[in-house]
Amino acid sequence: MADTENNQCIAGIYLDQKYKIRRRPEVEHEQAVAIYDLLEENHFAPVGDFVGPYSVHMRIEDNRIYMDVRGDNEDENLTTITLPLTPFRRIVKDYFMICESYYDAIKKASAAQIETIDMARRGLHNEGSEQLRELLADKVEIDENTARRLFTLICVLHIRG
Repeated sequence: MADTENNQCIAGIYLDQKYKIRRRPEVEHEQAVAIYDLLEENHFAPVGDFVGPYSVHMRIEDNRIYMDVRGDNEDENLTTITLPLTPFRRIVKDYFMICESYYDAIKKASAAQIETIDMARRGLHNEGSEQLRELLADKVEIDENTARRLFTLICVLHIRG
């Protein structure tokens, strides 16, 4: 369950549609699952005297990830969390490559091969979410599952036409 007891949670998540492109069905599914799971259970506590729940609007601009954090009044931006995109480039690239291998393997590989590729995929995902937590440490407190879901959404935003 989302951390509604003290309102330090994300109640709405929105991705920049500026680069909305048609993505593989598997990617669309991953995005939908990440958003659903994030809204069901998360902990998100920005540094400062802010009161949630929050809506977070994510975008990539100028080689940076922006998370506009808004409260009850959707028009008012409480804070913007900015992260450089550069630390994620290698992990995101490797993650995309292993995901492609995984999607291809599902169609024709043995169960053992699929499991091996999936373990590598999960390992890269864990590495990316841990890196996200480290970069956010002085900006917002998040738990492991929230970091994993936000990393998935960063990867989705990374796909441009």
